[in-house]
Amino acid sequence: MTEKRELRVEKIRDGTVIDHITAGTALAVLRILGITGREGHIVSVLMNVPSRKLGRKDIVKIEGRELSPGEVDRIALVAPKATINIIRNFEVARKEPVKPPTTIIDVLKCQNVACITNSREPVKPIFKVEGEGENIALRCYYCGALMSREEILKQF
Repeated sequence: MTEKRELRVEKIRDGTVIDHITAGTALAVLRILGITGREGHIVSVLMNVPSRKLGRKDIVKIEGRELSPGEVDRIALVAPKATINIIRNFEVARKEPVKPPTTIIDVLKCQNVACITNSREPVKPIFKVEGEGENIALRCYYCGALMSREEILKQF
């Protein structure tokens, strides 16, 4: 018996497809991108779809928008195996895996309440990226506190 595969979501003409997102984290990706649904872009979100590579994955398609390098860096923190596909005229013009930056500046808060970045001092939080893949973590430049991927997800 032949299994019939069907397209779950239409192709987009121009925009971005974020594929291979860790299952269950597509909503965090939308928060990172500031997508609420009121921006006017057509956005498709697929969650927990079958994947040969990951078992299950999420996918986000955004019509008419390409991502900034800073947005891609933040996505790499929560979906380290994601790929960014730039679509032009229904074709993949560019496909790149995300790569976490070595340093994150002024994006997240340090979990250590005693850290200088949580005081009234005008100090921007700086984190060094440690580990890779699902084991990514951030170490505060100032106090040395380590933030796990789960703690990072909570801030988005």
